Amino acid sequence: MEGVFEKRDPAFDRIIGDSPRLDHLATGFGFTEGPVWRGDHLLFSDIPNSRIVRYELAEEGPRVTTFRYPSGNSNGMTLDRERRLVTCEHTHRRVSRTGNDGRLTVLASRYDGRRFNSPNDVVVKSDGSVYFTDPPFGLAGQAQGKEQEVNGVYRVSPDGSEVALVVSDMERPNGLAFSPDERILYVDDSARGHILAFDVQSDGSLSGSRVFAVLESSGEAGVPDGMKLDVEGNVYCTGPGGVWVLDPAARVLGRIMPPEIPANCAWGDSDLRGLYLTARTGLYRVRLAVAGANAGG
Repeated sequence: MEGVFEKRDPAFDRIIGDSPRLDHLATGFGFTEGPVWRGDHLLFSDIPNSRIVRYELAEEGPRVTTFRYPSGNSNGMTLDRERRLVTCEHTHRRVSRTGNDGRLTVLASRYDGRRFNSPNDVVVKSDGSVYFTDPPFGLAGQAQGKEQEVNGVYRVSPDGSEVALVVSDMERPNGLAFSPDERILYVDDSARGHILAFDVQSDGSLSGSRVFAVLESSGEAGVPDGMKLDVEGNVYCTGPGGVWVLDPAARVLGRIMPPEIPANCAWGDSDLRGLYLTARTGLYRVRLAVAGANAGG
């Protein structure tokens, strides 16, 4: 499968290479999300089936197995700096961490005494602090049982002792990712169709909120959702029609458009040049000429 690669700027050619190819790796899932590369295999969420799926290339060929069931209807996942799995769980309305011994630790389940809405996506900074978005997508009717007044972005301190609300004025915060130098945190708002950029302060707080880019749709399915950056600071954000690729100045370079609308993406393979796409019922991959900033997100 060659897929569709829509070039909007000549710089896109350097990113996708001379002969880009989109491979359909696996199918038959309910709704795929939250991919993360874990050393020699990929983990991703199958949300409605409450399953974390493991995809790996074995000697005899590709292998798809179950890493965890039930998963609490997991969504976004990443790795912390000790390579432990950090997971957003819709059902339990929390962010958890799975140790290398398999033991599960709850990192955050409440703010100001009230349960979160449904933690959606998560990233970990190099100092160990955890940032996650909390829209109401996992609640029935996006309202039933809602306890938080806002749909916020939160930060868990490196030692886990404090959970702080760092963004409170977004409508539906969703995907988030750091710039390679961690000076900027990008967060997209699915309801407003844009990506915001924030300056990351030394204490972990965010300032200087500004619209980085608007992902305009001409009737195509998809909204700003999962997001990653490469080593050059280019932004890869799932949105209308596919994965939008923007340079650090917010210039749209092109789109990667699989046959199913992707909800999220992750860097993988030994060189971090494989971009894995979780798209509705399937898992896809395209090999790129520029490497990802990191595998964890």
